[in-house]
Amino acid sequence: MTDAEQLKYQIALSLIPGIGCANAKRLMTSLGGIREIFAASKKLLTQVPNIGAITAQKILESDVLERAEEEVRFIRKNEIQTAFYWDDHYPVRLKRCVDAPLVLYWKGAINFKAEKIVSMVGTRKATGYGRDFCDSLVQEMAQRGGYTVVSGLAYGIDIAAHKACLKHGVPTIGVVAHGLEQVYPSMHRSVADKMLENGGLVTDFVSETVIDRTNFLRRNRIIAGLADATIIVESAEKGGSLVTADIADSYNRDVFALPGRSSDSYSKGCNQLIKSNKASMIENLYDLEYAMAWQQNIDKPSRIQKQLFVELNAEEQRVVDTLNGQDMYIDQLSSQVNMPVGKLSSVLLGLEFKGLVASLPGKMYKLS
Repeated sequence: MTDAEQLKYQIALSLIPGIGCANAKRLMTSLGGIREIFAASKKLLTQVPNIGAITAQKILESDVLERAEEEVRFIRKNEIQTAFYWDDHYPVRLKRCVDAPLVLYWKGAINFKAEKIVSMVGTRKATGYGRDFCDSLVQEMAQRGGYTVVSGLAYGIDIAAHKACLKHGVPTIGVVAHGLEQVYPSMHRSVADKMLENGGLVTDFVSETVIDRTNFLRRNRIIAGLADATIIVESAEKGGSLVTADIADSYNRDVFALPGRSSDSYSKGCNQLIKSNKASMIENLYDLEYAMAWQQNIDKPSRIQKQLFVELNAEEQRVVDTLNGQDMYIDQLSSQVNMPVGKLSSVLLGLEFKGLVASLPGKMYKLS
């Protein structure tokens, strides 16, 4: 199967309602590949765990292959980059999220492996206080180096964060709620074009997607999932940025909020996040770096240092050596260390008790 054919089937699978990453993996594993899903009978489809008659019927009745073929042509014509969930170049931070998109589309010069990725979001009715904070924080990031800022290209705080990044030379990613053939709002087109030079635009929507309010809520999971931490700059008592904060918290990512006066309507949401311990207070970059242990004068303990205090057997040492410097799924790790998953699970649990390994969502592991 050619790359274009493979991409066509990947996109088609992502367009079927109710097929998330878990079900896609079950289908591909049970049926032998992604193309085989669309050639299978209803009886065969319903034999796949968690695939009922309704989902099977959706696969059989869908006309997504033609639509996916159109999208492949659009992607090739416009030099758009893509990643399927199991591709090595799929953003690792997003891959850890339970509701990560099957297919991600982007254009520009994006480094998803940047050292420190931070999301900055807030109200569409930003005040001077919020805009000034965006500018000063990004300026500090530029001086420190190693940062990338993610936001939603929306009015208010989002566009203020992107503009601050362009001003100070910090890479910035805009997550949009539509296909990459357009920019919404259209008045942000010039900013979006400049972002392609040092960052870019990301979406999980195909081209010609109708602008819809629910799409903006759906894209918030990508804003939160791409980043190590999410900062809420300004928010009323209710708003989309608070939804993003909740999503980030559900991913076990750190959430920060800029405090404001109790009388300021667009600080009420931030103040409430802080009061309810759903977010840490942030006033400058030091607050972020201290909470995230990103200060340059703090050295991360190395594997050698850990071995001075913890005695490892041969199997444990092999796992630690393999995990050193990277996050890995248990299936991938099992293959690398040549150890059955059942046995590996036991070894990993022992390493967790010793404080050497941390488990992540989706059966992924890393060194603590």
